Amino acid sequence: MTGLIRFISLFAIISSFSSTTFAQQSSSAAKLTQAGRQNEPANTTEDDQSKSGQKQINGTSNDRLFFVLPNFLTLETAQASPLSPHEKFKVVIHSSFDYVQYPWYALLAGISQAENSEPGYGQGSAGYAKRYGAAFADGTIESFMTGAILPSLLRQDPRYFQLGQGSFLHRAGYSVSRLFVTRTDSGQAQFNFSETLGSALAAGISTYSYHPTLDRNLPNTANVWATQVGYDALTIVAKEFWPDIRRKLRKK
Repeated sequence: MTGLIRFISLFAIISSFSSTTFAQQSSSAAKLTQAGRQNEPANTTEDDQSKSGQKQINGTSNDRLFFVLPNFLTLETAQASPLSPHEKFKVVIHSSFDYVQYPWYALLAGISQAENSEPGYGQGSAGYAKRYGAAFADGTIESFMTGAILPSLLRQDPRYFQLGQGSFLHRAGYSVSRLFVTRTDSGQAQFNFSETLGSALAAGISTYSYHPTLDRNLPNTANVWATQVGYDALTIVAKEFWPDIRRKLRKK
C-alpha cells in the first residue's frame, strides 16, 4: 500500500512537471514553425530525442515518459531488429545514469525519509544520504538485472512493444502480462525470466548488502521484490497508454 501511495504521489508530481515541460516545448515549437522550420520530419519521438541530447541506440527510442523519465526501451512498433548484448548494456547505462535520475532518486529518498521507512537509516542529513544512495543503487541494480544482464544471458528482449489498439481493458491486460511474457531475441514468446528472476535477484542483493542490518531478512526481501514488481506493473501500463496521451497533448 505504501508503494502504491508513493507511486500515485510521484505520478501527480511528474504530471504537473510534464505539463510545464510540454508548455515550454509547445512554445519552442511554435517559434521554430514561425521561423520557417516546416520541413522537419514528422516523427515527434525523434524531435524529443534531439532535444534530450541522448544518442539513440539502434533498435531503441529516446522517448520520455511524461516528457521526463527515460523510456528508451519502449517501442510503438512490433517490428524491430534484436538488440545485441552490447546494445542492451549500453541503453541500460544511458537510462540508469540519465540526468533525470539524480533528482528522481532525490525525490524518492525524500519521500522515504518522510515516511521513515527502514528506520535503521536514521534521520537527518546522514539518514537522507543513506536513503538516496540506497534508492539509486536499488534502481540501478534492478535495471541492469532486468534490462541487460539476464536478457543477455537468456537471450531475451528487454524492450516493451506497445499494443496500441483495442479496448482499455485489453491493452491494460496485455501490458501487465508482459511482466510474465516476453520475446526472445529470435522473436518467439517466452516466460519473462529476466523480469521476475531479475527483480528478485536485485531485491536480494540490495537487502543483504547495503540495507540496514535489521531489515536483512527474507520477509523484507519478498516485500522489496513485490513492491518492485507492483511498481513495474504500473509503469508498464503507463508506457502502453503514454503515446495516446502524448498525441492528445500535442493536438491541443
